[in-house]
Amino acid sequence: MSKKTVQKSKKRTTRANKKRTTGVKTNTVVKSAPVTSEKVTEVKPVEVPKKVDTVESTPKTTVQPKETSEKVIVAESAPAVKTMPAKKATTKKATAAKSTTATSKKTTTAKPKSIKSETPVEPKPTEVIQEVPVEKSQPIDLGPRRSVAFIGSECYPFVKTGGLGDVMSALPKSLAKLNMDVKVIIPRYKCIPQKFQEKMEYKGSFYMDLCADGKQYYVGIMEYQEDGVVYDFIDNDEFFSWGNPYTNLIDDIPKFCYFSKAALAALNYLNWTPDIVHCHDWQAALVPLYLRTSFKDTNVGRAGAVLTIHNLRFQGIYDRKTIQYWSDLPDYVFNKDCMTQNWLDANMLKGGITYCNKLTTVSNTYAGEIQTEEYGEGLEEHLRYHSSKVLGIVNGIDTDIWNPATDKLLAAQYDNQSVIKNKKANKKALQESLGLEVDDHKIVIGLISRLTNQKGLDLVNDVIPSIMDEHTQVVVLGTGDAMYEDAFRYYENKYKGNFCAYIAYNENVAHNIYAGCDALLVPSRFEPCGLTQLISMRYGSIPIVRETGGLKDTVQPYNLFDNTGNGFTFDRYESGLLYDAINRAKTLYFENRKYWDEMVVRDMNKDVSWQQSAKQYKDMYVELTPKY
Repeated sequence: MSKKTVQKSKKRTTRANKKRTTGVKTNTVVKSAPVTSEKVTEVKPVEVPKKVDTVESTPKTTVQPKETSEKVIVAESAPAVKTMPAKKATTKKATAAKSTTATSKKTTTAKPKSIKSETPVEPKPTEVIQEVPVEKSQPIDLGPRRSVAFIGSECYPFVKTGGLGDVMSALPKSLAKLNMDVKVIIPRYKCIPQKFQEKMEYKGSFYMDLCADGKQYYVGIMEYQEDGVVYDFIDNDEFFSWGNPYTNLIDDIPKFCYFSKAALAALNYLNWTPDIVHCHDWQAALVPLYLRTSFKDTNVGRAGAVLTIHNLRFQGIYDRKTIQYWSDLPDYVFNKDCMTQNWLDANMLKGGITYCNKLTTVSNTYAGEIQTEEYGEGLEEHLRYHSSKVLGIVNGIDTDIWNPATDKLLAAQYDNQSVIKNKKANKKALQESLGLEVDDHKIVIGLISRLTNQKGLDLVNDVIPSIMDEHTQVVVLGTGDAMYEDAFRYYENKYKGNFCAYIAYNENVAHNIYAGCDALLVPSRFEPCGLTQLISMRYGSIPIVRETGGLKDTVQPYNLFDNTGNGFTFDRYESGLLYDAINRAKTLYFENRKYWDEMVVRDMNKDVSWQQSAKQYKDMYVELTPKY
């Protein structure tokens, strides 16, 4: 074809449809009809190739035709195609094809289906889309990497009796997401569910000297991995064959002397040397002492030691000679500034406080409270002496487990957008399941707790007759002291249909109380951190708490004048002040529901996860170890 003919063809193409790209299957041949003809064959849609050659000198996208039939084939719809520079060798053929297509279109009276196909499709630039994965693939700087071995007596979901089990579960997972190498070591109790026992892998065994007379004990190591965390279980039937993790001090003292030493011996056996050994409560408080005595010349002896106090009331105090025999610790640690207490006893937690590099508590307020006579449990002077290494970091909760938007145990799942509507469905389901009168206009107050004096249940017992009226319902879940169990059973019988005493611990019922109640009581005498108030806020239930420990750190008192805060609080440990806090909550609930609902949404938006707390722990670990 001559150059002049090509130019004329281009002009006709421009008049036919300016800036239009016609998609034609690459391997399909198009034979153009004569220009003078008024008839064309039936139009059929074909697939459009992902890539086609284009003419370098023109913005229009063209395809190279191939002659195979007498039909003019037009694509019904063509997605945007990426324009690519074409080779000069294909220019003439592509231009000719474009000319043919334009001529054919000029003489075609298309059906409606064909008209749709003639809609101009402009090529979409794909350069930006290609750059996105490059940005995502760039590594995120999570800071220095450190290795930490957690040593404690319980860990959810294997075994749990309180908040320690939750911390030993959630904190390592959060640290693993922050570029930390984490290992958790706990005893292999017989009460660990069989579904976990079956997945454990045997990693080895050895015998270890334990007692002062050189008696040896078997140490087996079983391993389980999940969520980026390695769990090692210390196996010994002589110490861990009981159904419950804790029995009595006579049995628990030898058991946890063995466990503390065996955990460090297991790390050496596995050749896994941590930067930090993080032990928890009195059951693992001998770990810092072992690190600086029996294991000081081993690999694990180079690790820093962190001790966390979850509840200062439990310290592992027992006869000095018994602890000295079972631990086989050197005599010089049994003095008044370390292990010895009241001359005849030894205090395992006190020894751990002395030898650890950093002492943490589970809230900032509690870190200060334990150094006072009221909350110090006899160790306030010792703690004040070591105050330079005391640090308070508030706990979080596992927001994957405690998530009302995905909680399958609820009657209706919800988030901060649907909480006001769907909480009513959960309230109704709770009332029906516990035998309460079904009435959405009543305020439901929940209490989920161990039934002990520490949890402020004497105050609750005092105020129940005063707060029970035709507008109030109360639900209690938990076990503990018989006096409180019997008292709540009495109230259930007295206020039938408005009071429920569920004297047991049932995880399903707990989830439904958090979701179905309007407010939750946590009037503790002292509370190192507390998890129930965090979970209640996560589920949109307003906490009513005493200002102590972690309760003070996590619950901001409601201010009616500027409509701020996320709960109702009282300071002194008095039943009259608890009664006043409950009445303030009921007044807002019944007289200004708009402000109440705004506080519900505000609580659900509050960050109660481990994310910020885990960062604080990581910063502490980095400070305690050399920078590589």
